[in-house]
Amino acid sequence: MRNFTLKGLFLAVVFMVLGSLSIQAADGDLITKQITIKLEEAGTLPSKIGDTKKYKITNLKIMGEINGTDLCFIREMAGSDREGWRTEGKLATLDLSGAKIVRGGGIYYNSVNCYTSDDVIGNYAFSDCSGLTSLILPSNVTSIGYSAFYGCIRLTSLTLPSSVTSIGSSAFEGCRSLTSLILPSSVTSIGSSAFYGCSGLTSLTLPSSVTSIGWATFSGCSGLTSLTLPSSVTSIDGRAFYGCSSLFGLTLPSSVTSIGSSAFEGCRSLTSLILPSSVTSIGSSAFYGCSGLTSLTLPSSVTSIGWATFSGCSGLTSLTLPSSVTSIDGRAFYGCSSLFGLTLPSSVTSIGSSAFEACYGLFSLTLPSSVTEIGESAFRGCRSLASLTLPSSVTEIGESAFEGCIRLASLTLPSSVTSIGKSAFEGCSGLTSIYVSWESPLSIDASTFKDANTGKCILYVPKGTYDDYWLSNWGIFENIVEYDATGIDHITTSGEAKEISRYAADGQRLEVPAKGLNIVKYSDGCVKKVVVQ
Repeated sequence: MRNFTLKGLFLAVVFMVLGSLSIQAADGDLITKQITIKLEEAGTLPSKIGDTKKYKITNLKIMGEINGTDLCFIREMAGSDREGWRTEGKLATLDLSGAKIVRGGGIYYNSVNCYTSDDVIGNYAFSDCSGLTSLILPSNVTSIGYSAFYGCIRLTSLTLPSSVTSIGSSAFEGCRSLTSLILPSSVTSIGSSAFYGCSGLTSLTLPSSVTSIGWATFSGCSGLTSLTLPSSVTSIDGRAFYGCSSLFGLTLPSSVTSIGSSAFEGCRSLTSLILPSSVTSIGSSAFYGCSGLTSLTLPSSVTSIGWATFSGCSGLTSLTLPSSVTSIDGRAFYGCSSLFGLTLPSSVTSIGSSAFEACYGLFSLTLPSSVTEIGESAFRGCRSLASLTLPSSVTEIGESAFEGCIRLASLTLPSSVTSIGKSAFEGCSGLTSIYVSWESPLSIDASTFKDANTGKCILYVPKGTYDDYWLSNWGIFENIVEYDATGIDHITTSGEAKEISRYAADGQRLEVPAKGLNIVKYSDGCVKKVVVQ
């Protein structure tokens, strides 16, 4: 048995050596010197190269006119036939600087019946030619079609002539070995996903003739570290830089007016970004997962923070929201775990669901008197939030809005609130006091204050309402105390007003807030009763 095993191993080694030698012999038979062919007539390339040489030439230069028949032959030499299937072709370097593409000949890519046109690199022209490493295009080419170089995974060098005006969608998609590319000043349009997945591309300068960055244009360019956008660019479409994880420097020109959905999603190396005052709209998830972003100032032209715009920006510590912002949509700052303080402008009227959920570092938050609605899970899991003042403008508190805010110690619910959702304050185990001023208890679910320290937390209710609160779901609190709530939360002050004097309930002047009922006079003439713990 031992001898048989040793014999088997010996034969296996012999076969491996012989196989290796045969491969080396095949590779050694390749024609590596540059072969130059001048065509007197388009469509005659197949007659110039015999079958025995077709798959052995690695470096080819063609001069003269070429059509669909020639391009189909070139594709086969470069590793892909008209159906997109792999061939034995070894062509790596192709020089077409002396060639001219003309209309005519046969189909070069069969699945969508692609024919050549004058001076155009057509749709799928070199798609899946995985052997190509270097290519020089004809000097008179005006446009590059859809998926023209799709899947050319070994293409490292490409020279675009100054005559090119447009680059089609997915033109270079999947060209992961392409490290640099110079776009001529003649280029005016770049299609969607044009450079999608070009993970080897490290830098790129766009010409001043380009006016927009299309959908997913640079998506997945994980090696791209810097990019210069010309002042002509007015819009950055959705997913334009999605997954550009190495991009750390980017300056947006003052011409940009809109940033599309997920435009910079996953750009985790981006540490700072200045948004010009020209920007009026920012799409959903625009900066989702930009974990390296530490600060950002939004221009006054922005009116809303879209869905998940800054979600997952775990490094964001500060953010300045302009007074123009009126709404903060769902998950806008979800998971911004380093954001510790935020002042919302007086223009904000609504806070969407999960807008600040999982902002673990948020300990201070000022809600303006303009806010009327706090969405579901808006501050869920904000475990560092210690203080919160709800303005008298709030009418609705959504389900789980403050669930898990374990450090929240005191809560005053204004009488303007007409609805509190299920589990709104569930798990707020640090609560010591809650003040309410409804003469008739607001209807709440049994889960609203579940696990919220109801055994020790004191619920302060208006005089004469003890029994009503005790009988309702508010009766979950073991300590219910009546107090004089007259006038509390019925008078509001402007956002600009400052406190000018403070008095105790007996009329005595106070220098600092004192525990109990305080009467505060503001610079705008308003007087407000507040409860100090």
